[in-house]
Amino acid sequence: MDKASVLKICNALTKGNLMETLEMEFVDVGEDFLSARMPVKPRVHQLDGLLHGGATVALAETVGSAAVSVLNRDPKIATLGIEISANHVRSVSKGYVTATARPLHMGKSIQLWEIKVIDDDDNLISHCKLTTFSRPKK
Repeated sequence: MDKASVLKICNALTKGNLMETLEMEFVDVGEDFLSARMPVKPRVHQLDGLLHGGATVALAETVGSAAVSVLNRDPKIATLGIEISANHVRSVSKGYVTATARPLHMGKSIQLWEIKVIDDDDNLISHCKLTTFSRPKK
């Protein structure tokens, strides 16, 4: 399946849920990564007008969980995040942040992902680690 088709399928899944609320959009895919972006505006700000860490983590978990199905190319797999950690190293108040998930371990049922979240100037905003669990869809 070509890149445009994969992104179209991924973006169709963002309707009517948290991803739509936060305006997340899948923007790039390759053999070993998946990327999505989210606008940084008051909807995702914390009290001081900066990007909320929870919104950042939601973006990271979204792209990491989606990447399991995309990179495995198996629509029969359901993936759940079972642990996520994030180090927020820089703040941002406007523009976009882009999260890119890359696998560190791709087991049959457990996967480990590194997810880097950057701003429009390629500055590292957050470094996340996500553990996912995959099982056949019911």
